[in-house]
Amino acid sequence: AKAKVVGHELYQRMRDGRLSSKTMRQYLIGGWPVVEQFAVYMAHNLTKTRFARHPGEDMARRWLMRNIRVELNHADYWVNWSAAHGVSLEDLQAQRVPSELHALNHWCWHSCSSDSLVVAIAATNYAIEGATGEWSAVVCSQDTYADMFPPDTRKRAMKWLKMHAQYDDSHPWEALEIICTLAGNNPSEQLQSDLRMAVCKSYEYMFLFLERCMTLERSQEGSGSVREHRIPARA
Repeated sequence: AKAKVVGHELYQRMRDGRLSSKTMRQYLIGGWPVVEQFAVYMAHNLTKTRFARHPGEDMARRWLMRNIRVELNHADYWVNWSAAHGVSLEDLQAQRVPSELHALNHWCWHSCSSDSLVVAIAATNYAIEGATGEWSAVVCSQDTYADMFPPDTRKRAMKWLKMHAQYDDSHPWEALEIICTLAGNNPSEQLQSDLRMAVCKSYEYMFLFLERCMTLERSQEGSGSVREHRIPARA
């Protein structure tokens, strides 16, 4: 299921500089709620922990506290990336995108508010961050996309992608260590099933997000409209 996300056509087009400006705009706006609220998901999970109650909870407390600040910074980097494509903070906040693009955020909120600590971490910090690190690495695997930005704004525009491509290869493994500690050496079949379902649902919602964006992309091709790939001159 993760392979369908990481290897999705949208990220290949983004990497190759072939994604239309309209689709890129929809992608950035639609993805904003998850990016902006990811630290809040983690804070919600933090409230499920108690000091010294379980070694896994102690690991989760330290890890969540440390990384919530990191996620806050990532929201700033997404705003900068969006601005480089001519998408303002007001555009991000207005959320004028198809409702299907909000499903991933709704799923994250559902998991973090309803599921146990171990399942919610699996759905968000393991599944979503893991896949995000891998697709970011795909986009950054060549310089075509980065070179579309003017030199004076390129570093700022690419920081969100570069940060995730570099650090998220280890971040999900840290989350997995917490999951394994919380689950123990002999997890019940029910817990195994819950973890598997949560991880797969996250991948499915990510895939649906990408498919909805590609619906717009393909409709432009089908109508014969000229696709604009140029990066706006303003930062």
